Amino acid sequence: MEYIYAALLLHKAGKPVNEENISQVMNATGINPDPNRVKALIASLEEVDIEEALKAAPTLMAAAPATATPTSDEPKAEAKEEKKTEEDKKKEEDAALEGLGALFG
Repeated sequence: MEYIYAALLLHKAGKPVNEENISQVMNATGINPDPNRVKALIASLEEVDIEEALKAAPTLMAAAPATATPTSDEPKAEAKEEKKTEEDKKKEEDAALEGLGALFG
């Protein structure tokens, strides 16, 4: 994760996200970066619009609301409807995570 954090920090600072800068950020924090992992991160970020991926991240948080526990007064049919809805939400969340997979390699 520290490699991704370094890339996000560079992006936020408006600096180029490249091997040299990732290595410098990590060295500055006292972490000795693995050159192969740095290269792999840069390669996986080549076609990713980091700003768009960050905009999609809040959607993931909204797609995972706290689940409500049905009370004994509620009919079972409604509980089944909630469960189906929760499964649909899980599928939507998984689909959104796949889109972010490209960002995190």
